[in-house]
Amino acid sequence: MGDFPVSIYRKMNNGSAVSEFILLGLCNPPELDVVLYLTFLAMYIITLVGNTIIIIITNVDPALKTPMYFFLGNLSLLDIICTTSTVPNMLSKFFVPNKVISFHGCVIQMFVFTVAMDTEFLLLTFMSLDRYLAICNPLRYTNIMSRNSCICMAAIVWSFGLSSSTFHTSSTSWLSFCGPNKINHFFCEVPQVLALSCSDTSLNQLVLIVTDLILGLICIIFIFFSYVFIIISILHIRSAEGKKKAFSTCASHITVVVLFYGTLIFAYFRPSTLNASDTDKDIAVLYTIVIPMLNPILYSLRNKEVKGAIQKILLRKMFF
Repeated sequence: MGDFPVSIYRKMNNGSAVSEFILLGLCNPPELDVVLYLTFLAMYIITLVGNTIIIIITNVDPALKTPMYFFLGNLSLLDIICTTSTVPNMLSKFFVPNKVISFHGCVIQMFVFTVAMDTEFLLLTFMSLDRYLAICNPLRYTNIMSRNSCICMAAIVWSFGLSSSTFHTSSTSWLSFCGPNKINHFFCEVPQVLALSCSDTSLNQLVLIVTDLILGLICIIFIFFSYVFIIISILHIRSAEGKKKAFSTCASHITVVVLFYGTLIFAYFRPSTLNASDTDKDIAVLYTIVIPMLNPILYSLRNKEVKGAIQKILLRKMFF
């Protein structure tokens, strides 16, 4: 126990008796263990490969040196961070009876996962701003969405995610944990860890709910009105081909927003219990494994420029 930093493990100061947590994992029949393990492993590999390809092509292909693909590269990086913060640990303990994670490891997992979630929440909002300016204000788009502007937006998004995660994770880790130490989930998430504390967590829970609610409402309202104006602008385009092209540049982003926001709203903005239910864990599988895997597929399948860049890279590797 002496290996724990004082800021994380404070047995002498707050009376914490818990030095590790037990993750109960997914509630699945034992006969499905092998099938689920191979499925999650395959999905994780697809996520890593797909998002890595997106990051590479958005940095290598000159045709993709645009604000939209700059943000897409950031989104792919966040998807890799999100799924890597949870899936490898889950897979390593899949067939182990006691799925133990140290207090220190739990805090790190909470921090990394929350960084990815909060940053992606805001990044998708900035991506809707990019689509709004590209379609509704094309003459000023290049000046407004300059390289420096995109870098500043990315810095704001990542800074927010880091600061938000630091606040929520540190305020949780400084609480007292006297037992029980069983988390009815397959990874450490702030609400589930808070439920195990023997300290008064009412302030922590209030701040968590208020910040998530405010952030969620601001982002959803902004995205909603962005697409209201986008749809109005598209309807004013005379040619059917022009309408189709304008909508195709937004289709992937709309799909990702609906999947990501929909699952998180259902997970966080509904009546909760002391421990995560089986439904909570099923939803968590969606936003930690399924959606990060689908994002590069959605953008590559619905985007001719991305498909063209991937094909060029593959052909280059095959013949050179």
